[in-house]
Amino acid sequence: MEKRFLEKRDWILWIASLVVVIGSNLVSSSFDLLTLVATIVGVSSLIFAAKGYLISQILMIIFSVLYGIISIRFHYWGEIVTYLGMTMPMAIWAMISWLKNRSSEGYKEVKIHTMRKIEWLLLTLACVVVSIALFFVLKYFGTPNLIFSTLSVATSFFGASLTIMRSSYFGLAYSLNDIVLIVLWVSASIENPSYIPVVVNFAIFFINDLYGFVNWKIREKVQPLKRKKL
Repeated sequence: MEKRFLEKRDWILWIASLVVVIGSNLVSSSFDLLTLVATIVGVSSLIFAAKGYLISQILMIIFSVLYGIISIRFHYWGEIVTYLGMTMPMAIWAMISWLKNRSSEGYKEVKIHTMRKIEWLLLTLACVVVSIALFFVLKYFGTPNLIFSTLSVATSFFGASLTIMRSSYFGLAYSLNDIVLIVLWVSASIENPSYIPVVVNFAIFFINDLYGFVNWKIREKVQPLKRKKL
């Protein structure tokens, strides 16, 4: 039986996510086209990432640029540094990694890599070093909500690194990042209600990232079985 590019449940989640984010943006008192476009790109990227498709990383690069521009408006230097200085370059790196490690199954899904203990240890150490370094950078720029901005950097670095390494846990790391971002933008919304759609956007991202994590854990069990049959 030929595999479909997207399954029924993928279409349902994708369409439902788009309806919610488009609706929340349109009813906002201060509609922002750039935020809406960035969200549509971001949601689409997560759907394809859940399937292990290369196009997701291309869309993530585009999203990083758009979200970085949005963050500049609110002077969230942590998000600017995270997405333009870290997530975007790492998404390019991930795109190359996924391109070189595509499975033989339908639609060229990326091969899932099982992390070793030493890799987890080195990644954790790198995350601590990066987070501490950027904490002082963000503090120098007077970044609002410094602690949560630093946590955003840490969780985003973890998610981006695990994406490059093709680990099934990248979706879980990004879901933690979504929680941090929800807190950040709720704080921004208290000062300016026009940012409420951004909170809704990241709530939808949270659901999609968890969906991606579950999908990858399922694929992680299935891929070795498929390779043995080839």
